[in-house]
Amino acid sequence: MQLFDIVFYVFAFITVVSAFIVVFSKNIIYAAFSLLFTFFGVAGLYVLLNADFLAVTQVLIYVGGILVLLLFGVMLTNKVINVEIKTGTIQTVPALILVAVVAGSLAGLFYSMWRTTGSPQASVSATTRTLGELLMTSYLLPFEIASVILLVALIGAAMTARRNRKA
Repeated sequence: MQLFDIVFYVFAFITVVSAFIVVFSKNIIYAAFSLLFTFFGVAGLYVLLNADFLAVTQVLIYVGGILVLLLFGVMLTNKVINVEIKTGTIQTVPALILVAVVAGSLAGLFYSMWRTTGSPQASVSATTRTLGELLMTSYLLPFEIASVILLVALIGAAMTARRNRKA
């Protein structure tokens, strides 16, 4: 077993275990901190895949922005700290059937792809330069349309929040 495989399994273990804690934890503080480890584990997996832009984006946006906002929101609210999250198990059987179907499909797909292509070879080219060139040449118009749509959504959200505060 190579060092690359060991590092992959460590990141995969961290990601899966912390995601499991996020889903099944009844304490919102533990769930939020486990989400932090899940995001870092996914960023580590992106680094192993040579997707450096995605890894940096994962850390900056999810860990740096969304998770910190979530942690501050949870920790600064006094009423939420001692509240335990309770979820009902209403539709467990359909969920288990759906999970089994998706897991079986993915396992079959991975097995067939692994058998036909062999083990994957990692490329060493950087993705940031290629992604930047594609966004500024071939995909400039869709990139700008997406940014305008996001700007309109942001303005709409600000207008809605401001209107509700006056009432």
